Amino acid sequence: METAPAKTLQKRQVIFLAILLLLWESGSEAVRYSMPEETESGSFVATLAKDLGLRVGELATRGARIHYKGNKQLLQLDVTTGNLLLYEKLDREVLCGATDPCILHFQLLLENPVQFFQADLQLTDINDHSPEFLEREMLLKIPENVQTGTVFPLKIAQDFDIGSNTIQNYTISPNSHFHVVTHNRGDGRKYPELVLDKPLDREEGPELSLTLTALDSGAPPRSGTTAVRIEVVDINDNAPEFLQSVYEVQIPENSPLNSFVVAVSARDLDAGTNGNVAYALFQGDEVTQPFVIDEITGEILLKRALDFEATRYYNVEIAATDGGGLSGKCTVVIEVVDVNDNVPELTMSTLTSSTPENSPETVVAVFSVSDPDSGDNGRMVCSIQNDLPFLLKPTFKNFYTLVTERPLDRESRAEYNVTITVTDMGTPRLQTEHNITVLVADVNDNAPAFTQTSYTLSVRENNSPALHIGTVRATDRDAGANAQVTYSLLPPLDPHVPLASLVSINPDNGHLFALRSLDYEALRAFEFRVGAADRGSPALSSQALVRVLVADDNDNAPFVLYPLQNASAPCTELVPRAAEAGYLVTKVVAVDGDSGQNAWLSYQLLKATEPGLFGVWAHNGEVRTARLLSERDAAKHRLVVLVKDNGEPPLSASVTLHLLLVDGFSQPYLPAPEAEAADAAPAAPLTVYLVVALASVSSLFLFSVLVFVAVRLCRRGGAASVGRCSVPEGHFPGHPVDVSGTGTLSQSYQYEVCLTGGSGLNEFKFLKPILPNLPTQGAGEEIEENANFWNSFGFS
Repeated sequence: METAPAKTLQKRQVIFLAILLLLWESGSEAVRYSMPEETESGSFVATLAKDLGLRVGELATRGARIHYKGNKQLLQLDVTTGNLLLYEKLDREVLCGATDPCILHFQLLLENPVQFFQADLQLTDINDHSPEFLEREMLLKIPENVQTGTVFPLKIAQDFDIGSNTIQNYTISPNSHFHVVTHNRGDGRKYPELVLDKPLDREEGPELSLTLTALDSGAPPRSGTTAVRIEVVDINDNAPEFLQSVYEVQIPENSPLNSFVVAVSARDLDAGTNGNVAYALFQGDEVTQPFVIDEITGEILLKRALDFEATRYYNVEIAATDGGGLSGKCTVVIEVVDVNDNVPELTMSTLTSSTPENSPETVVAVFSVSDPDSGDNGRMVCSIQNDLPFLLKPTFKNFYTLVTERPLDRESRAEYNVTITVTDMGTPRLQTEHNITVLVADVNDNAPAFTQTSYTLSVRENNSPALHIGTVRATDRDAGANAQVTYSLLPPLDPHVPLASLVSINPDNGHLFALRSLDYEALRAFEFRVGAADRGSPALSSQALVRVLVADDNDNAPFVLYPLQNASAPCTELVPRAAEAGYLVTKVVAVDGDSGQNAWLSYQLLKATEPGLFGVWAHNGEVRTARLLSERDAAKHRLVVLVKDNGEPPLSASVTLHLLLVDGFSQPYLPAPEAEAADAAPAAPLTVYLVVALASVSSLFLFSVLVFVAVRLCRRGGAASVGRCSVPEGHFPGHPVDVSGTGTLSQSYQYEVCLTGGSGLNEFKFLKPILPNLPTQGAGEEIEENANFWNSFGFS
């Protein structure tokens, strides 16, 4: 068992030897020797020490030894004499095969100090192999009608020697029918062809036996023979012909056994057995031709593994023979294709950590690629994804730079995953991938953007100071300090708006606050601009418009415009006792300083001298009679109307109405309410006249139903004609007095009432009735229906 120091010494020697081989590969001039093959072992080759300029004693003291690849010992060094000797008998055909010249490379290694010498030994060929035919007999079937000069291919002999020691000529035994012609093949070898000199006659001789001899030019010359037996076949006058004289095909060296190589095809114009073609390898050398052929289909298959490094080309000759014995020949040139078995390699030289945006043609990475294969297998193509803004640029040999194709935008994409793919051009293509991450550095190129170009905020009036009324928000697509936004109020568009005393803004979050209580009636809306600026260098900013709407609060009670409550004398409304239910007495007009539902007013009869006699329209303040007036009703009435808004809580106001019931409007002057008692007696005749008029109208109504339509037409015509009265002074528009509840004068009576101005009292002038037509029967039912109708609209 070896000790540990011995193993360490062996390892050191191996490392030392490897270093020497590497130094030798770097380049040195070699000493070349030559000697014939098959020289006996121990034979003298050369005085190596003298040729290399070394002293004999140095070889032993410096540990000189001979190294040959694979550690195979072919030569030995006598360190005492410095002579180089053969270790064993060398066979050129075994060591080099068909390679010419056959050169063996070896090295002389010296230690202490380290030194190496390169030397070559060239083995020259000797004629130690005789030509040899693979088959002892060749059979040729030749039809008797073959023309003279026809050429018949013969199989070649094999000679492992090279140069003049290999086959140089073929001869055939003397005969009167054939002679042999020797030709050169493309690979340097020679092949024979049998040429017909005299027509064959099957009746004279159905078979001929000849001897084919292969001769080399060695010293001494060697030869080999084989028998050629010729059968004369009758009447087959067409030989098979291949579709191509030369087939060229490529096959990968790693193809499995029995792989299909190529299919050759020959045709024969003869019929029957003379037209049946059989295929065969014309030269069945197992060493040089690792193929077989199907004799029926002509398919060539691989029967032995290929090695591109050993043999790159094969020339295979195929013979096609028909049933009559005629044959044709073609050549199949098979090229062994190298297999791509090395994956490309990528070495990253420089890689930047981040790339600033908006910078064109920025170098991101520098790398190199390599592939130890050769030819297309060693040619490489680099690529990246198509959807990325980067380019690969070749620089020096196999160096590339990854640069930006256009300025990058960090806001669109802050990070890119780039996959660099290196693919060779071999078959199949091999590739390697290298992933890098490119970070885009931010540049302040985006101004803050508000979420809205304008904001509309609503705040209710009478708010508390420092109330948060809303928020504006701006975002910045940049990062870091470039995205930090500061808010501020810009100078107002209207210099009259005291913006500084109305609102303030939080510079960090954009919250808006009302600084004081707002009054809707004083300021319903105002606008101002808000700015947002980032903290980049230089800083970028933007602005937005903010509109503040002050929402109304119910802080104003309704105000009565009519009738006026602060007049020196109360307003008195006159109501004729002949008014029907629904008669418009007057209208209360009120307004509210608020808006919206806070200004929606409703009217309600709060108090009345005689409840049930008058009602108030809830939505427009119209005061109407709720039923027919009678003589028993008091002449003077006092109504209190409540006007209420729709706010929360609701606010209200009240108004007092004074109503005076009169018998008619024929009196030129109506006294004031305080003189009503003194003038009650003169009003009695007017009442009598009205009763008489009503009775006459009733009698006309009962006259005939047949004239009802005519009466209706007359009534419509009468409604269109309204008299006017002259007003001596002042200007008051004439208006009809409604006594039927329809909002206009009834069809029964129609008056024109003119109010005179300039006197403290309203005066009515009674003109005359037009087309009197008062109902007598069913009047009670109509009154009751009218009362129900007006009550349904909100009278109280």
